[in-house]
Amino acid sequence: MNEQFYEVLRRRRDVRGEFTGAPVPEATLTRILEAAHAAPSVGLTQPWDFVLVDDHATREKFAKHVHEEREVFAGQLSEDRASTFANIKIEGILESSLGIVVTYDPARGAPDVLGRHAIADAGLYSVCLAIQNLWLAATAEGLGVGWVSFYREPFLSELLGIPGGIRPVAWLCVGPVTRLETVPDLERHGWRSRRPLTAAIHHGRFTPRDPGAASAADF
Repeated sequence: MNEQFYEVLRRRRDVRGEFTGAPVPEATLTRILEAAHAAPSVGLTQPWDFVLVDDHATREKFAKHVHEEREVFAGQLSEDRASTFANIKIEGILESSLGIVVTYDPARGAPDVLGRHAIADAGLYSVCLAIQNLWLAATAEGLGVGWVSFYREPFLSELLGIPGGIRPVAWLCVGPVTRLETVPDLERHGWRSRRPLTAAIHHGRFTPRDPGAASAADF
């Protein structure tokens, strides 16, 4: 067993507030993008593209949009949940070294995409595999990554000139960090706790569980 690989898996975090803003060396950036581009994809379509965003004005516009969407979400919460959410930082758009926007082009390789005829989202899953590869490679390089999801796709498409039909799947904040937290932010701030592996395993058939029932692994 390669313990270094599993250590990278354990250290990976969704980074928000630990970015230093220092530049990412070109060779390092190339390596993490190569790792992303090496991901498996349905029908070998490689339906992803990577938009590298380091322009400060563009990032400021995106950060403003994300802040507005944060307020929309906060307005939907109960008083207790809103109070907890108020202490959670959701992005590091301006603090990180750059943004990497990963897109999905469903037309790539179409119409004869081998393996997508029965599962239309298989291409989208492929993009998520590329994102995971990038994330793990960045962690191995000592960089942090934060996935920003508080945005509307049409806004980001217009901001970056993404053609119609191509989806912006993720804005990833990337860059050197002071540290990687040992406990995920949402756990540290009391938003949600992880469930144990035992609660996620089913044998033979999916067995619904009482969401209020605790297992021995919860204690």
